[in-house]
Order: sequence, then C-alpha cells, then structure tokens
Amino acid sequence: MGQLIVRNIEEDVKLRLRQRASRHGRSVEEEVRDILRNATKNEGKRQGGVGSAMSRLFQGIGFQEDIPELKGTSPHSTDFEP
Repeated sequence: MGQLIVRNIEEDVKLRLRQRASRHGRSVEEEVRDILRNATKNEGKRQGGVGSAMSRLFQGIGFQEDIPELKGTSPHSTDFEP
C-alpha cells in the first residue's frame, strides 16, 4: 500500500478529524482513509443526469415514464411576445 503525507493542515481541521474519528471509534489515520475511500469510490463511473435522478425520485409513487437526458443540448430563451 502507498503512503500519503499531507502537510499544513489547519489545527481546527485536525481537531474535527480527531472528534470525528472518536465518534466512529477509530484512529484519525483510519478515519482519513475512510474519508478518502468514500470521496473517490464513484470516480470514473458514469453518473446519471437530472432526468435519471428525477425518474428515481418519483418511481416510488407510480411514475413510469423515462425522462430523457438533455446532455449536449443548449438552452434557449422563449419569446413571450405575441
């Protein structure tokens, strides 16, 4: 396994890391490893867009339609003048 040295961490950040580690019952070092694992676990995986998130959100109430993703499209203004 590799090592990572992080210098110049603010004292209040170190204190909060110690407190967080204590709440989770582990060392500061293990807490930081867990934070880094969680921060990078979805890197490289394709994330769904807003349409996918909306479909998942409303799926539990009977919403069955797919909401298309709008990637690659450009917004345009609407003219409300008659």
